[in-house]
Amino acid sequence: MAGSRDDDEALGEFELIERYFGRRSGAGLASPAEGRPGPDGVLVGIGDDAAVIDAEGPLAIAADTLVAGTHFPADFPGDRVGYRVLAVNLSDLAAMGARPRWATLALTLPDVDGAWLADFSKGFFELANRHGVKLIGGDLTRGPLAATVQIMGAVDPDIMTTRGAGRIGDDIYLTGTLGDAAAGLESLSGCPLSDDAVRTRLENRFARPDARVAEGLALAPLANAAIDISDGLIADLGHICTRSGCGAIVDVENVPLSTELRAACTPDQALAHALGGGDDHELCFTAPEGRSEALQAALHPTGTRLTRIGRLVAGSGVELRRSGEPYRAAATGYAHF
Repeated sequence: MAGSRDDDEALGEFELIERYFGRRSGAGLASPAEGRPGPDGVLVGIGDDAAVIDAEGPLAIAADTLVAGTHFPADFPGDRVGYRVLAVNLSDLAAMGARPRWATLALTLPDVDGAWLADFSKGFFELANRHGVKLIGGDLTRGPLAATVQIMGAVDPDIMTTRGAGRIGDDIYLTGTLGDAAAGLESLSGCPLSDDAVRTRLENRFARPDARVAEGLALAPLANAAIDISDGLIADLGHICTRSGCGAIVDVENVPLSTELRAACTPDQALAHALGGGDDHELCFTAPEGRSEALQAALHPTGTRLTRIGRLVAGSGVELRRSGEPYRAAATGYAHF
């Protein structure tokens, strides 16, 4: 049970960490004095100057920071912040074809609110437990509300999918649908949708994105390049083009849109959200021509939709076409600065 606000204000950093994060982190499972890892490769967990893990092979490591008022509404409930900050990091590992193992968390709070911390912890560990992620360390400090996760996962370097592995002639694919999260954020930010079912679906796509971990693992042996859609399709596919030294042609009529997005927006608004909205955290990846059936079969157990939207070509940048004619997008993606 969470303590009262007054009780929590009286606690120090380490007591707060232990109350809300220590008991579910795997801390205490290791045997550092004997030099042997505990379950999940943890030698030293929460409570020391640094965590110690036994990686037993290559690691993929990613980190993301979410700042209140920039990456989520300032009044977002704690469970949504906790869930989302881990989900966006899991999505980065998914794009590499990596299996999540461990995470660290740095949480900055304007003040100590036990109820909010309990909710944050609940949302974070809901997703961590689902993907077998152990929280092994981090930091808690006072300041403007922000959360940073560093995540680590096991990866096979022979089949990992990177932004720079695309090849001219590759087909371009997307998992799931795009544009829902952008529409959901608009609804959360003061323009609520009138249809309850549509609003809930779209808002949850922003607040609780699906990290396509199983999909990334399934696709890695068949795909070349990959990236997760965080800043928008045009921007993120552009990163593949830059790193792979090629261009891309996207047939915008093939970009997958959900029923809920179509119901909430005009066709042009829906397509604008899909091309430039970001925050969907679906996977965009490339694969050699002729692998469509194999890719569909690999993804079938996950139940996730797979759509071919274009191809990599000689040149640079992302070219949009609609029914074979050039198409100009209303927005090209999120800019961090």
